[in-house]
Parts: sequence; C-alpha cells; structure tokens
Amino acid sequence: MPATIFLIINTVGIMYSKVYQEKLVFMHCAAVLSISMAILLGFVDDVIDIAWRYKIWIPMFASLPVLVAYSGVTYVVVPIPLRSFLGDIVDLNYLYYIYMTMLSIFCTNSINIYAGINGIEVGQSLVIGCCILLYNVIEISLAHVAGKFETIQLHMLSIIIIVPYLCVTKALFKFNAYPSQVFVGDTFCYFSGMVFAVVGILGHFSKTLLLFFIPQIINFVYSIPQLL
Repeated sequence: MPATIFLIINTVGIMYSKVYQEKLVFMHCAAVLSISMAILLGFVDDVIDIAWRYKIWIPMFASLPVLVAYSGVTYVVVPIPLRSFLGDIVDLNYLYYIYMTMLSIFCTNSINIYAGINGIEVGQSLVIGCCILLYNVIEISLAHVAGKFETIQLHMLSIIIIVPYLCVTKALFKFNAYPSQVFVGDTFCYFSGMVFAVVGILGHFSKTLLLFFIPQIINFVYSIPQLL
C-alpha cells in the first residue's frame, strides 16, 4: 500500500517537474519506472522466495531506465596523494555506469539484509530518507547563492521524489515498529533501496549517498560470504 500511494503521488508530481525543465520530466518518468520495476520484482521475490544468489542481481534490471536518463558527469575527483600520478580527475566513461548499476544493487540489498527486527527496515529507511532531504535543502541553499540553477533543479527533483516517500514511510513505521503489526517483506526493501539509488543518481550525489549508508556498508561486507 505505501508503494502504491507513493507511485500515485509521483505520477501526479511529474506534472510539477515540468515547471522546471522538459528534461526533468523525462528523468522523473525514468525514476518512477525504475521504482515501479523494483516494487514488482520485490513482490515476485515475496511470492516465490528467490535465493539470495539470484536476488542480489535483480535491481540491476530495475535500474536501467535511470541509467538511460542519466546525463551527468562520468568522472571522479582523484584523492590528493594520487594526483601526481593520475591528475586531478579521471573520466571513467562507461565504467561510471557500471558503478551506478552496482550502487542500485547495493542500496536495495543493503536495506533487505538489515531486516528481521521489528521496525528496522522502515526505521533505517526513514533515517536515510531524512538525511537525503536535509542534504538536498542544504545543496539548494548553496546553489542559490552561487547561481547554479541546474543544480537547484536536480535537487528539487530529488525532493519531489523523496518527500512522498518519507510521508508513506512515516505512516508505515507506526505499524512496523515494535510490537509490529505489519511485516513489510522484500517489496518495501526493494522499493526503499531503489528510491535512494534513483535520487542519488539523478540528483548527481551518488557518491555522497554512500555516506548515509555507512552502517549498511559494514553489514553488507560482513554478509557477502553468507550470500554466495
């Protein structure tokens, strides 16, 4: 139900993104399509219980629309100790798209792995979502001072997607917190992870997004041997 309400709100929100730029409409549609695919795949996983060795790759297919819509940079800033060898920046070209695919896989499965305790799936998602919203607000304030209007538009798109997500997640948390009345299953985990990956990729802060996933990164690395 939360995912359904989210999709309805964001479908209406596509009309609002047109106020800013035509390109944002395409990006917003791609975001909704990727999230819809993740929800569908999560539902299928709940029904037939796909093994971990297979389900870990499922988000790769759901992320394809967002990768097609992505039009940002493909380079990374080189750490200072290595700049004498590699220069200030390195253009990864198509490798950057592989990185974004891996990010989608990580986000969805990391939410899924951190599960099993009442409220932890929804609770961690709520915390990460609030961090993303706060980051967007800060970046918009800084971009407004610097006159970077494209940056403002990208973070506004991220806000348009993340605010409805936070609303439905907050409502769900009331029923998922201990003692839980609702168990969300893989559908919500895939839904949440793909929302985070989508806003990070289309908002051009995919590397910053990983900072909000530090507990999940630690748990993900620890769980890898159990997934294989």
